[in-house]
Amino acid sequence: MIRTFEYMSNTVEITRENPTRRIAASAFQATKVYGQGDTQVVALNQVDVAFEAQSFTAIMGPSGSGKSTLMHCLAGLDRLTDGSTCIGSTEISSASESDLTTLRRDRLGFIFQAFNLVPTLSALENITLPCDLAGREVESEWLARVVAAVGLGDRLDHRPNELSGGQQQRVAVARALAGQPELIFADEPTGNLDSRTGAEILAFMRRAVREFGQSIVMVTHDPVAASYADRVVFLADGRVVGDMADPTPDSVLDRMRRIGA
Repeated sequence: MIRTFEYMSNTVEITRENPTRRIAASAFQATKVYGQGDTQVVALNQVDVAFEAQSFTAIMGPSGSGKSTLMHCLAGLDRLTDGSTCIGSTEISSASESDLTTLRRDRLGFIFQAFNLVPTLSALENITLPCDLAGREVESEWLARVVAAVGLGDRLDHRPNELSGGQQQRVAVARALAGQPELIFADEPTGNLDSRTGAEILAFMRRAVREFGQSIVMVTHDPVAASYADRVVFLADGRVVGDMADPTPDSVLDRMRRIGA
C-alpha cells in the first residue's frame, strides 16, 4: 500500500531550510543497483534530493550519471534497491503495481522525447486520453485555457501524422497538463525538435509553472534547455554533486565541464 507521512526535519535539506515550502517529489537515501558481482552497476548511490512544488527543476549530468534512473524511480516507473521516494508526502517506494498505476494516472503527467501520441486519435482525443482512461472529465475551462496556451486551437481535429514535430510535442505538453497533475516529469522533451521549436516548447513549460502553478521536473543534457528552469540539480556517478539556482546556459555549461561531462 502507498503510505502517507509528514516530512521529518532530517529528511532532506530543502525542507529544513525552507519548512514552509511544499515539496512535489523527494528521494531519501535512494539507491538503485543493476546486476550483480562483476557486472554490478550502482546507478543511484544514497541520493537525497527534493523538488519544490510550483517550480521548474532540471536534472543534468554526464551519460550514466543516474539522472534518468532518478526520474524513473521518482515517478514510480522503476523501483529502488534501497531508500525511498515520495510524491508530495506520499511514500511510493514499496507501493504495489496497482497503486503505482493509479498514482501515475491520477497525480502525475509525463512528457517524453518521442511524443508517444496515439496515431489513430485526433489531437484533442490525445490530449484528453489520460482523463478518459481514468473515467474523469477534463474541466472545460481549463482545457480551453491549455489549448489556447499551446496554440492548438485550429489543430484539434488533426491526427499526429498531420502535425509537425513541434505541434505533436505541444499536444504531448497539453496532454500532460490537461488533468491538472500535481507534478509533470519531462524526459528530454525537446530532444527530437529543432532549436527554435524546442525553445517554444520550453518557454511554454516555463509559462505553465509561472502562470498555472505547475510543478515540473525535467531531465536534459542541454544547457540551454536547463536555463529555462528555476533550478538545476547535477548528478555524477549516481550522486548529487551540485545545485544551481537561476541557471544560464554559460553557468550550466561551466558546471558540467567541472564535473567532467
